[in-house]
Parts: sequence; C-alpha cells; structure tokens
Amino acid sequence: MIKICFVCLGNICRSPMAEFIMKDKIKKLNLEDKYYIESRATSYEEEGNDMHIGAKEILNLNNISYTKHKAKRLEIDDYQKFDYFICMDDSNVRNTINIFENDDFNKVFKLNKENVKDPWYTGNFNETYNDLNEGIDKILRGELNEK
Repeated sequence: MIKICFVCLGNICRSPMAEFIMKDKIKKLNLEDKYYIESRATSYEEEGNDMHIGAKEILNLNNISYTKHKAKRLEIDDYQKFDYFICMDDSNVRNTINIFENDDFNKVFKLNKENVKDPWYTGNFNETYNDLNEGIDKILRGELNEK
C-alpha cells in the first residue's frame, strides 16, 4: 500500500482538497486497496478547524465526496508513517523538511512544478482545484515532481 500525505500551510484548503480529490479518483479506479491518503499542515494556525467553506463548495460542485475534517499539523513521527509527502508550494517543502529535520529517504515532493496557489489568499478555489486535479493525475501516472 502506498501511503501519501498531502501538505499545505493550514490544512484547511489545498491539502484536504487534494486528499479528497485523490480518494475520489482512486475509488473510481478501484484502487482503494493500493493507497492510503491523509493530509496535514506545516503550521498549528488552523489546528482542529474544519475544511474551508470554499474548499467544500468546489468539491461539491465537482461531485467529490468528503468527510468531516479536522486540520492537523505534521509531526516528526509522521515521517515513518507515510511513503510520500506531497507539498503544495516551495514553502511547504522547506517547512516539511524542517519539521522532519531532514529528508534522508527522499519522501518530500512538490505536487506541481509551479506552486499551487493558496485560495485562502487568492479566493480562487476553482484555479486551485484545477491545479490539484492535474497534479493528482500525474501522481496516478507515476510522475512525481522534484522538490
């Protein structure tokens, strides 16, 4: 089983959206027994908060189901729990590696070559959804971007 953790700053917009988009895709491909998917934050800012309403709305618009979400920060012990940490931007990559104190097993990657813009700041959840969808399709094709 491949264990993937999507990572963003607060774990209320990009990373939970990625988590539920990925879960939807693997369900449709009948690959649920091949993947384990979660998401985390690099900060404690939103710890315990639900997914942003804008994230829920774009998932609803695209018929992607999701469950109740509680933002959770990435912890050093998570490095042993997951095979890949897929970050949304350069800052997430740096912060993730800092949390782990290193990346000896090369588990930290960026989803797309370009940063996935944070809709918390841009307000454009549709653009974020499209970027996430494109990046997740690449993961499913076995194409991971370098840090």
